[in-house]
Amino acid sequence: MQHVARVVAQPSSTTIGQRIHALAARLYPLNRSITGEGVRQSLDILGESIHLERHEVPTGTTAFDWTVPKEWGIRGGFIKDPSGRTIVDFAHSNLHVMGYSMPVHDTLSLEALKPHLHTLPEQPDLIPYRTSYYTEDWGFCLAHRDFLALPEGDYEVRIDSVLFDGHLTYGEALHRGESGRDVLLSTHICHPSLANDNCAGLAVLTFVAAALKERRTRYTYRFLFAPGTIGALVWLSRNEQALERIDHGLVLACIGDNGGPTYKKTRNGHATIDRIAACMRLDDGKRIEITDFTPYGYDERQFNAPGFQLPIGQLQRSRHGTFPEYHTSADNLDFIRPEHMEASFRMVMDMIDALESNWVPLNLYPKGEPQLGRRGLYAAMGGQKDAGVAMAFLWVLNLADGDHSLLDIAERADMAFSTVERAADLLLQHGLLSRLCDA
Repeated sequence: MQHVARVVAQPSSTTIGQRIHALAARLYPLNRSITGEGVRQSLDILGESIHLERHEVPTGTTAFDWTVPKEWGIRGGFIKDPSGRTIVDFAHSNLHVMGYSMPVHDTLSLEALKPHLHTLPEQPDLIPYRTSYYTEDWGFCLAHRDFLALPEGDYEVRIDSVLFDGHLTYGEALHRGESGRDVLLSTHICHPSLANDNCAGLAVLTFVAAALKERRTRYTYRFLFAPGTIGALVWLSRNEQALERIDHGLVLACIGDNGGPTYKKTRNGHATIDRIAACMRLDDGKRIEITDFTPYGYDERQFNAPGFQLPIGQLQRSRHGTFPEYHTSADNLDFIRPEHMEASFRMVMDMIDALESNWVPLNLYPKGEPQLGRRGLYAAMGGQKDAGVAMAFLWVLNLADGDHSLLDIAERADMAFSTVERAADLLLQHGLLSRLCDA
């Protein structure tokens, strides 16, 4: 059976990139952390587009070497200078309060306050993003230029927060396929007002899940929206018996800016998803930059841990930590653009297309080259516009010996998978190939 997994353009007054950006914009103001109402509110918004099953995991639950921490909630926080003027306010930016800060209400000298203030001296106009998930502490983040202007005197500080036995929350959507084999697509939902890291990832993955809803697929697709590290480990611990069904996977992060794109390989470096990424081409013919696996980054490092070794790679545009906006207030809605998120959406859908559409062809005319001209294929061979497909005809026919899949052929020919697949489909339609099996 041939499965079709194509992005079909739908009539709309807005582009899909604009709709993805609009979803990211709705998520942007929410104060997400590894636990708390910001995660639940975000899942409520995502749930308007896809069916999400929400999981609440109690504080104290163990996940391998980790334990679900207390839930964190915050109502506000501020610093008032010696004149009583509010100089830092959580209501202005949720980056102003260090994530997971303990409650505090005190009057402190500037000297006593300074150890609790976080800035970026090399980027003096930006607010940094800082957290203290697993250490009891409190703090504020502010622009270094404002920090340098603080006068001596006593400051009123207040963080109206609470830490309590609650829950860690994550969401999961399921698109069931026919083969009994799974693909895991994951993105983190724990960062507050950071647009590229990771409102863009949440929005793009939601649109991917929505695009698959009405499709008939070979694979079952699991979409995971979980807090970074602890959320992935909790999911792994609760699904350990089902992990053997996962054949492929992808982690999305930092997917909305104009950098890259970049793909980080799986731990073994030659999984099918790695090979597909290397055979992807953008609309301008540009390749995805491929980097080797490192045990640092996002949740691909949990999925690729030696106890799991799941074939899950990571797709980004600019690599995390390499762009100056990373983990600062400059990672805002102006930093991510509809056209870049649409391109990211298309990349993910192209990778899904390759997973669904990879098959093993057999040349039915293996003694020399079949005559393509009398079958209406000669024009493609002779035309400059379709020169790539013309060469793909020859590669497919030559390697369609029953031992090579379309992905094998794309790699050998150093061509885009989509070009090889198009050529194979035309040859199949003209009776020059038979389809042996899915690959």
